[in-house]
Amino acid sequence: MGAGLAFLLTSKPFQQRALTAQEAEIFNRNQAEIAAATAGLPQLTRPVHILVMGTILLTGDLPNAPESPPEGYLAQVDSNLNGMSDAMLLLRFDPLAKQVVILSIPRDTLTEVPSLGQVKINAANYVGGAPLAARAVSQMLGSITIDRYVRVNVQGFGQLIDALGGIEVDIPQAMKYQDDSQRLYINLPAGRQRLDGSRAIQFMRFRQDGMGDIGRVQRQQQFLRALVAQKLSLELIPRLPDILGVLQQNLDTNLSVEELLALGAFAAKMQRQQFKLVMLPGRFSEPSEYHLSYWLLDSPRLAQVMSQHFGVSKTKFGSDDGVGSGASSVRVVVQDLTRQATMRQRAIARLQQAGLTPILGEVVGQVAAPQVTQIVAQNGDIKAAEQVRAALGVGEVLVESTGDLNSDVTVRLGLDWQKASPGLPQSLPRRAQEPVRSPR
Repeated sequence: MGAGLAFLLTSKPFQQRALTAQEAEIFNRNQAEIAAATAGLPQLTRPVHILVMGTILLTGDLPNAPESPPEGYLAQVDSNLNGMSDAMLLLRFDPLAKQVVILSIPRDTLTEVPSLGQVKINAANYVGGAPLAARAVSQMLGSITIDRYVRVNVQGFGQLIDALGGIEVDIPQAMKYQDDSQRLYINLPAGRQRLDGSRAIQFMRFRQDGMGDIGRVQRQQQFLRALVAQKLSLELIPRLPDILGVLQQNLDTNLSVEELLALGAFAAKMQRQQFKLVMLPGRFSEPSEYHLSYWLLDSPRLAQVMSQHFGVSKTKFGSDDGVGSGASSVRVVVQDLTRQATMRQRAIARLQQAGLTPILGEVVGQVAAPQVTQIVAQNGDIKAAEQVRAALGVGEVLVESTGDLNSDVTVRLGLDWQKASPGLPQSLPRRAQEPVRSPR
């Protein structure tokens, strides 16, 4: 029985296809074991990097597909994981730092993919599956070791959310979009609501907000935050058979059962602030630069993100210098969710006194003021965010890329600032009074 249990723990029941020896080598650069059972559940033994992809394959993407689909529209191919990666994340589970870091990689990122040249990163899975995608991501991120991969298709994601009982999110403004060619229809009202699988897919795929793929990445991070906040509970135990059924049909991973248990146990113990969500730093390409629209890497800030959160030396990116080390070089945007002019004027004055140069940012939609001011490290720069928090004297630092795209740090003023701000100078320069808009 012991031998049978050991086999079960080390087997890979969710792997759709065995990797060739050459493909497996891509994920075995670090030979040290990931998990080991001591007393009770398996535990992580070292930091682990996992490439996660949400894929979508349309009938028009199939080999020898006709120019005009017989159904009259481009349907999604069920239970097929070999499509373009609609979402791509690199996860670092770190038992030493006791944190989980999630790096969002925009699907339009322009990078070198082996055998393809300079293309969008989302093409890698379509051409060469998880092994090629892992090679491309590793090469782009300073030769980082990628230990395992997870692929799930869009339909499976929706079914998984249904199996979990839905996820509650706050939608700042109504989302409406219609694409008859794919029969993709999005219609979500503004406000806090529980999303089932179908509506969760709508929320995650919406990109008609002027921010394109980056707006979608920010919503994906918002959804992940909501998922983390609604931790797995005993109520899910009766649903486990349904969850496992969904995973078997729609998941592909080279993680063993033992490794999955260790990762799940580790993540379940993490608190909200122990989850760090960052996005690949960059900018939109200009029409004059490329025929297609791309997300272009910001190498100095990428070096900072990878050094601070993934332990990759800045020298891998040809950089030794810190980014924005001085207070005046930190780009701070203040979003006033209290909607009180005096409050935002006092916040900007306080930051100016600390040597920072904040500007007032636009608040989109009817987002309620949080109880605690949120200080968002947009590019993962915790030091800069802590500097802003120290200047204000209130707030919590969140490492995520849901703030203003042009900022290093975004401040969302909350109710604690109303209580804490004393009488400060209320006059401020014109530049700080005019809200700025993020591009696109």
